Amino acid sequence: MEFELSEEQRAIQALARDFAAHDMAPHAAAWDEGCIFPVEALRKAATLGFAGLYVKDDVGGANLSRLDAALVLEALAGACTSTAAYISIHNMAAWMIDAFGDAAQRKRFLPDLCTMRHFASYCLTEPGSGSDAAALKTRAVRDGDAYVLNGSKAFISGGGVSDVYVCMVRTGGEGADGISCLIVEKWYPGLSFGKQEKKLGWHSQPTAMVMFEDCRVPIANRIGAEGDGFRIAMKGLDGGRVNIGACSVGAAATCLGLAREHLLVREQFGKKLAAFQALQFKIADMATEIEAARLMIFRAASALDAGAENATMLCAMAKRLATDTGFEACNDALQLLGGYGYLMDHPIERFVRDTRVHQILEGTNEIMRVIIARRLLAS
Repeated sequence: MEFELSEEQRAIQALARDFAAHDMAPHAAAWDEGCIFPVEALRKAATLGFAGLYVKDDVGGANLSRLDAALVLEALAGACTSTAAYISIHNMAAWMIDAFGDAAQRKRFLPDLCTMRHFASYCLTEPGSGSDAAALKTRAVRDGDAYVLNGSKAFISGGGVSDVYVCMVRTGGEGADGISCLIVEKWYPGLSFGKQEKKLGWHSQPTAMVMFEDCRVPIANRIGAEGDGFRIAMKGLDGGRVNIGACSVGAAATCLGLAREHLLVREQFGKKLAAFQALQFKIADMATEIEAARLMIFRAASALDAGAENATMLCAMAKRLATDTGFEACNDALQLLGGYGYLMDHPIERFVRDTRVHQILEGTNEIMRVIIARRLLAS
């Protein structure tokens, strides 16, 4: 058991922190206020390997470990959580193609995804199926050398902007075994998008409904065999849960630092806020819980790297702990700053808004508890 980062991991972390400080943090407020999808910054991140973090290097990926990826995403999220979360989703979709696609699919799609010349979205959730993902209704009917898709996907990050949509669709009967995974490209006739959603947070990434109306998708775009889609989607989500947890930790760590600075300079009742024991206890608890969440993320990431048989449970544990802790720490930091924290001139309120959705996406934290309990109580 080794708790210290390797020299290479420290270098990766430093690279991500430097990019976050110079290319994300100065612009994050403007991206948030203007709902700007920062294409130029994302493509610059891709030059550092951040668009194919654990994609194999023969197609342009960085071929890093899941733990390495968690270090990168924590650092990026400490500057702009919304943008870091999109990078996480893009990486999840790219990895699914890398891990489960054939040689032709990998060579066709991944070089452009690893440079972010093309952007990717993950499409599982539907208007009528969120937590009950296996009940999805989008139907793909085989017709010659193509599938004809009809249905819709909801709350899709990158919707309307992404070039590649990794979609779970129903090719067979009811339940998980009837689901397959198809790559749908933006230019296909029959693919359309709903209006851009107005959200509490995550303003730097577009979110829209993705709709299929007699949309023809070549059979060559199917990832894996028919019926493999749900398994592929869940494998993707294991990594996505670690990544979004890392994003929560990054946001929380930044807010902890801002709260600490405030306690050391703000005076009330004739003394610094840092002199009040109640506030000392609060910041001590925040720091302890953030560190515990970070260690749980590292544990789950290491389990994924090792192919551990309990990796799915550990990823659920890490996601539940880190996203709850992340939001609570950001919210506590806002409370410590009082009225200043509530102003949009200060970054803490943005971190509060951006981390709230982490408790919902990649599987709600209630579903994380279901996954954990199911594993613990299996006979």
